[in-house]
Amino acid sequence: MPLNIRSEEVNQLAEKLASRAGVSKTEAVRLALTNELARQNAERETFLERVKQIQDRLASYPSASLKADKAFYDSLNGE
Repeated sequence: MPLNIRSEEVNQLAEKLASRAGVSKTEAVRLALTNELARQNAERETFLERVKQIQDRLASYPSASLKADKAFYDSLNGE
């Protein structure tokens, strides 16, 4: 399906990139979209790596391993 660019600013940016890269406007748009998707994927991977580091750090804390004393908590509520 063809892409119809109606924005003059976008058209000028595509022409500028095409001129600098020595490619057609179509190739310039493809290149720009490919690079933007790669950049976003890299950011996402970096974010997921940071989340994984936080999860690993939390998992490294010792577990209290204490069971709740049901009778004690029931006595607080008058049960």
